[in-house]
Amino acid sequence: MLEIIESIKKEIKKVVIGQDEMIEALIIGLLCDGHILLEGVPGLAKTTTVNSFAKSLGLHFKRVQFTPDLLPSDIIGTEIYDPKNNEFKIKQGPVFTNILLADEINRAPAKVQSALLEVMQEKQVTIGDQTFAVDRPFLTLATQNPVEQEGAYNLPEAQLDRFMLKIVVGYNTKEEEVEIARRVANGSYEEINQVATKENIDKIKKDILKIHIDKEVEEYIANLTFATREPELYGLEDIKEYISFGVSPRASINLYKGSRAFAYLRGRDFVTPVDIAHIAKEIMRHRIILSYEAEAEGIDSDQIIDKVIQKIPMP
Repeated sequence: MLEIIESIKKEIKKVVIGQDEMIEALIIGLLCDGHILLEGVPGLAKTTTVNSFAKSLGLHFKRVQFTPDLLPSDIIGTEIYDPKNNEFKIKQGPVFTNILLADEINRAPAKVQSALLEVMQEKQVTIGDQTFAVDRPFLTLATQNPVEQEGAYNLPEAQLDRFMLKIVVGYNTKEEEVEIARRVANGSYEEINQVATKENIDKIKKDILKIHIDKEVEEYIANLTFATREPELYGLEDIKEYISFGVSPRASINLYKGSRAFAYLRGRDFVTPVDIAHIAKEIMRHRIILSYEAEAEGIDSDQIIDKVIQKIPMP
């Protein structure tokens, strides 16, 4: 089934130059039913990549542009009064889809962002006194600009924790940017074709469940997460003052799931500690709540994770 994964990548690369890490993250999120947060400045093909991804899978796709005046009902839907029949009817919002692109999610205030909490965790939406299940698969793929930019809000911790991965999208190389400019100027993009079905994806998900993880590797996952909560127990006293709260149990769950998908994409039927270390930043960086001291000294969560990985011995 790896040829299907390669076909998906090939279709996306018809319109997206570079950004291999972002493309692989989307595939891992799909195979693990995990939501993904893409952070980067405007113009890095985040929206284009998500759109191409959905087309290659033939899944229903909807996009919501988050703005300061957006309301929760604009996302999940609302009850509308029908005077002809003297009753309320449910109008479902764009969240009823397979892939929801929450574009520039941190442009909207916390009340609107929190409207996604229920559907991201429980795959259902409550409107009035009725609850509706959303179609499977359901993925929220959110883009956000760095919070230092004007008009951006920090996401609530509860919502950040529901994202399996946070990918920091960087600039393309010089050669890639020349190719981007050439393609856009000449309008030489190809059409995206559907190359996978829901049945294909379900089959791959079942195969991933068979990927083996040794007990020593499971212990390594636990050590990484616990080192962010009790760093002094792991000889990491130097980072203790920079962490207000360590990662949540969802970090362990997602490291377990994500490492199996990562190993599968490399054609292996077992997980190595290197697989865990490779995806640790993407899974843990948005779950570490930094202290005031860290912010004052310019310490970010990636630096803390680097020190944890260097300190915790691999089995």
